[in-house]
Amino acid sequence: MQTSSLDSVLPETLARSNKIKRIQTLSLTLLFMAGIVNFLDRGSLSIANQAIRGDLGLSATEFGFLLSAFSLSYGISQLPSGILLDRFGPRVVLGGGLLFWSVMQALAGSVNSFSHFIMLRIGLGIGEAPFMPSGVKVVNDWFNVKNRGLPMGIFNSSTTLGQAFAPPILVALMLAFGWRMMFVIIGVAGIAIALCWYAWYRNRDQISLSAEDTAYLDSGSKPLVQTRLSLREWGSLFKRRSVWGMILGFSGVNYTGWLYLAWLPGYLQAERGLSLANTGWVAAIPFLFGSLGMLVNGVVADKLANKGYSLLRSRKALICFGLVCSAACTLLVIQSSSTAEAVAFISLALFFIHFAGTSAWGLVQIIAPSRMVASVSSIQNFGSFIFASFAPIVTGWVLDTTGSFNWALVVCSCVTFAGALSYFFIVKNPIESAATA
Repeated sequence: MQTSSLDSVLPETLARSNKIKRIQTLSLTLLFMAGIVNFLDRGSLSIANQAIRGDLGLSATEFGFLLSAFSLSYGISQLPSGILLDRFGPRVVLGGGLLFWSVMQALAGSVNSFSHFIMLRIGLGIGEAPFMPSGVKVVNDWFNVKNRGLPMGIFNSSTTLGQAFAPPILVALMLAFGWRMMFVIIGVAGIAIALCWYAWYRNRDQISLSAEDTAYLDSGSKPLVQTRLSLREWGSLFKRRSVWGMILGFSGVNYTGWLYLAWLPGYLQAERGLSLANTGWVAAIPFLFGSLGMLVNGVVADKLANKGYSLLRSRKALICFGLVCSAACTLLVIQSSSTAEAVAFISLALFFIHFAGTSAWGLVQIIAPSRMVASVSSIQNFGSFIFASFAPIVTGWVLDTTGSFNWALVVCSCVTFAGALSYFFIVKNPIESAATA
């Protein structure tokens, strides 16, 4: 079948209209703000680690279960969030999720028992589940396939910037108002962003686009199929080898990221003897490096794509490179003789893990048809987060048993390296849509 002249034009020669530029800017800005709040919410429990354990009388292992209650509910809730996004779009699904998780966060300021806190953390995980798949779908819908690396880097960097901002901001709020009021304040901030998202963002099928705009967005990709994803098609994704390869591979990304997010403040205080006030600033450094890794990956991925390298192979190469380097840096943390040296290697570990993670999210957009992007990304996040949920528990148990984080870091390094092997050997072929086959 012949293509129109617009379809045959390379994406870099197709100019974005002002309308598309406005949509892209608004979408990324709102996603970026939501990402900052998202990881302020996630980081709040880790920052308040010592205060909460003191108030509620929790051991390190119990605190690990408290951390994992969020990640398990978050991982399980990925499954329905993906198909909901592919059927109804990010406007309603992300807007509703953002509102719900922010309410759960605000209510955490009123907890008076371990069981009460567990329930609110489960609610937080359910509400946050649509966030990452929503961002992947928004970038997939509003950016050309060869220009998605940097937008994914910007969107993804909000998560580590949120982690970087979290220690100084949350410590300041804790010192000024106490840990309970800290939860309330950031919960209210999330509610405000949820209202802005629903009021201003529109799904692609809700906006009338010109032929030129459609050509820019779809050039280089298979034509967008408008039929909704059926439950049968969704279930068939679990039979795909590449899907399982991404689940196992991304477990290496999430295990490492979740370990440092959950335990870095505790590590700096318990293992390196830093005060709470100093921990707030020092803990921000590695997460800033994580954000830098995301942005660097976005630039490199786009350059490789526009030079004609295979999108699938180049993304896999960047993922494997980042995972292997991160695993090596985590091992070097154990050998560090000073706090500065340990922070330097943790910073490099997070730089490389988020370098890999950004290409992993980009790989979903390449390997899956547009109508399945949210579902595939949520399945990837589901499986990997179920596995990564053991990171806080294992780390807490190791800390209680040995009095040191060293063996927990060894386990982390091994899991990260195994993730690289999974991407290299298991992820092979694109996922074909039944509707376009």
